[in-house]
Amino acid sequence: MASVRRPGHPGLILLLACVAQFMVILDVSVVNVALPSIQSGLDFTEANLQWVVSAYAVPFAGFLLLGGRSGDLLGRKRMFLVGVAVFSLASLLGALSATEAQLIASRALQGLGGAIVAPATLSIITTTFKEGPERNRALGLWGSVAAAGGTAGALVGGLLTGLLSWRWIFLINVPIGLMLLPFSWRFIPESRGTLEHRSFDAAGAVSITLGLSAVVLGIVNIDRYGFTSTQVLIPLVSGLLLTVLFILIESRWASAPLVPLSIFASRSLTGANVVVLLMGASMFALWYFISLYLQQVLHLTPIRAGLAFLPMTLTLAVTATLAPKLVARFGVRSTLATGLGLIAVGSLMFTQISADGSWVSDVLPASFVAALGFGLSFVPVTIAAVSGVPGPRAGLASGLVNTGRQLGGALGLAGLTTFASSRTSSFVAAHPGARATGPLALTHGYQGAFALAAVLAFAGSMAALVLLRGIRAPAPAGPPAPAAEVVVEEAPASIR
Repeated sequence: MASVRRPGHPGLILLLACVAQFMVILDVSVVNVALPSIQSGLDFTEANLQWVVSAYAVPFAGFLLLGGRSGDLLGRKRMFLVGVAVFSLASLLGALSATEAQLIASRALQGLGGAIVAPATLSIITTTFKEGPERNRALGLWGSVAAAGGTAGALVGGLLTGLLSWRWIFLINVPIGLMLLPFSWRFIPESRGTLEHRSFDAAGAVSITLGLSAVVLGIVNIDRYGFTSTQVLIPLVSGLLLTVLFILIESRWASAPLVPLSIFASRSLTGANVVVLLMGASMFALWYFISLYLQQVLHLTPIRAGLAFLPMTLTLAVTATLAPKLVARFGVRSTLATGLGLIAVGSLMFTQISADGSWVSDVLPASFVAALGFGLSFVPVTIAAVSGVPGPRAGLASGLVNTGRQLGGALGLAGLTTFASSRTSSFVAAHPGARATGPLALTHGYQGAFALAAVLAFAGSMAALVLLRGIRAPAPAGPPAPAAEVVVEEAPASIR
């Protein structure tokens, strides 16, 4: 990565980059607590509601690597400004949405903006601060802010929805973006990377993003139309064909592929991506269905639902900080397998929720166990991904893990939502007089989703034990938990 003369306001530049990163990562999870309000406000169906989450996650993951390369080629400051502008405009459109389609489209545009902003923030920091302790401190703060954005989403979403309305979870981004743009234009210097191939692989990014979106659409339609219907088969087949096209583009046609397929020759990287897909699928689903259970079954207000996530958030943050020490003592494979095992146990505990339950008895114990598992999993899965990968490709390897987690979350959420909706419909059919929106029917559906999430997490634990052998943790270069977050997001800006 090309270096630049040290700018005159490094502290302000770091603040601008951290605020932008917080805003982008926050929007991954901020909608969860607002989902019931969005559903009633825009008449979302139970099956389509998951698109409020997936419409952001799919383009965010699909264009993340391309977003990083754009900054290297066209200028990191320029792409940072473009990304913030796109994200802010999409947020305004989301707040003004009057239909399902409008909100889903605005969320997809948000995801594209986020895919541009996230790698640009890291590139700006690494070209602003000199390598060594100074850069490590800056990256540590950046990583902490990113982690805070991901875990604070439920609380922020609950407060904004409860005190104002669900539209404010999007509208709040607009003044932040309007503040970032002029200050970033004035104080952030321009820089570019020195790349051997100065070309885009837009075809690769578009094909994989459209392919995955089609697969998600096909899965979502199963419950409504049946597996053999054209509404299901056409999207699924189209998605698979687009995925094959992506593989051909990357392996044969792209002069500078986003994902050189030879990188998967590393068994540890391939294993880590299998594990992170399963982890993402179970993690997204847990947050999604817990939010719905708290409000639609236990009838908590959005504010109380947001506060209900606070113990889970704090547990995850503390455990993630301790995870590097556990990795150093017990190894990557054991720590990761244990973490995913705890996620599976927490998910199984959630299968015992009841229609007349309470937060203390039905949610708190299970969420504590699951949060322990999440905290133990993030660091070792990243270490596994970069272990044994040549230095020039370490950034790409870690970026694939971040992409895989988002894609696993989108695909897993589509599958589990479809399964839960099917179980709810079956319950209503078997119990005359029951309502699809009634607590008993909804709880029956959620129980099934939690059980399937447990299966996915357990499969991830087994995959870690089988596929990740002989991996050693590198010595940490900075504060433990933030450093792990930095590794996860670093790839897009570092592809060569």
